[in-house]
Amino acid sequence: MAEPETDPLAAQEPGRRFPTARGALPLPGTADLPEPRPLRKVLGPGVIGAGIGLASGEFVLYPYIASEVGLSFLWAAFVGVTLQLFINMEIERYTLATGETALTGFSRLWRHWGLVFGLLTILANLWPGWATSSATVLTYAVGGGDVTLIALLMLGSIGLVLTLSPVVYTAVERIEFVKVGAVLAFIVIAFVAVVGADDVAETRRVVTDFGSVPSQLGLALVLGALAFAGGGGGQNLVQSNWIRDKGFGMGARIPRLVSPVTGEDQAKPSTGFLFPATPENLRRWKGWWRVANTEQMVSFWFLTWLTISATSVIAYATVFGADTPGNDISFLQTEGQVLTDTVGSWFGTFFWWIGAVSLYAAALGICDYTARLVADTVKVTYLAGSQRWSESRIYSTVVWGLLVVGAVVLLSGFDQPLVLLVISSVVGGFMMFVYSILLIRLNRTALPKAIRVRGYRLVVMVVAVLVFGGISAVIIGNQVLNPGG
Repeated sequence: MAEPETDPLAAQEPGRRFPTARGALPLPGTADLPEPRPLRKVLGPGVIGAGIGLASGEFVLYPYIASEVGLSFLWAAFVGVTLQLFINMEIERYTLATGETALTGFSRLWRHWGLVFGLLTILANLWPGWATSSATVLTYAVGGGDVTLIALLMLGSIGLVLTLSPVVYTAVERIEFVKVGAVLAFIVIAFVAVVGADDVAETRRVVTDFGSVPSQLGLALVLGALAFAGGGGGQNLVQSNWIRDKGFGMGARIPRLVSPVTGEDQAKPSTGFLFPATPENLRRWKGWWRVANTEQMVSFWFLTWLTISATSVIAYATVFGADTPGNDISFLQTEGQVLTDTVGSWFGTFFWWIGAVSLYAAALGICDYTARLVADTVKVTYLAGSQRWSESRIYSTVVWGLLVVGAVVLLSGFDQPLVLLVISSVVGGFMMFVYSILLIRLNRTALPKAIRVRGYRLVVMVVAVLVFGGISAVIIGNQVLNPGG
């Protein structure tokens, strides 16, 4: 029986052994950490994360909650997005230090962890809830249409964008930047036109109603709101892939994901590197850690919290107390009608177009990150020696597989957007519970002592485990083990 490989830098820290499951992956190589880059040159991964969330949480779930119960549950958005900020940074910590994704790190603890999370991400995102939501809102903007047909056309266009773009990350980043800009423009106009001082004053409930859960909200919706306050599920994990493609830290030494059709395809496995804990490398680390934290604070945390709060206030000001169908996103139709009556027909139509584009961009981003996670773990863990199946080719195959299954779901008639979103969010919340535990273990054992997670960040990660674990346990107990209770 072969002996486990020895960490090449273990001599610098007695007792250190880089984790690697027997027979799973080779140990990383050794290289110095690249010099940190200024924030303006690496801004993007957090914007993508916020941009995708600008549909699932900010445009659908929290405005829907505000339309039903007011702003008394807005505190959950603050808790959810803050916990996700800390989770994102622990995901980024490992990738900054090694160039490997978090899934690869998990596979070093147990070979099949990456596959487990890949399959759970697929399960959460098989239901094309964002495409159907986008198609539904588009029919409001154009005055009608076949929702299923529109959604099918959207799925096809997503496949073409993701498999024909020379560098996939660049295409996704540009789309999400445009989307975020459009949503912010809408928020500014809406606040001037329809939001009053009394509506804004209602945001005090973030403090006064902290911890309360309105009785009208089901447990699945509560978990969905927490899990989708910004990202959720696999979207947090893919921060590894996005910062690597952007060239953060040791990720600059890893090949980027390109189109196998229009890009220069590569079959190299994406295992990473360890850096010696020298004063110079630790100086570079501090620079990268500062830039990465600032990028996430500005582009993910601030944008997400701002847009959740603003869109919730707008929904509260326009449709709270209105007679809208339950368990449906038709409240967006009512909201657009109120904006039409208050500002003008152009603004109601503009609102619906913004919603349709936002939800479409979310569907594109979700398909991208699902395929990224699966392609990364399959290539690195199971097909590292294959010259035929590069990560880019696996990615394209998964993209089209997801879209085909999504089309089958649509054609089967299962097209309730909010139901589909809640299914996705429940799976995502459970994932966050499990991988938060693994992140603590990975970042407490695999990295040099000087850069391991500790202090208040470790405390917050333990809180994340308790929050997502507790809610998941309640959901499973009530919805699975005791469905009639």
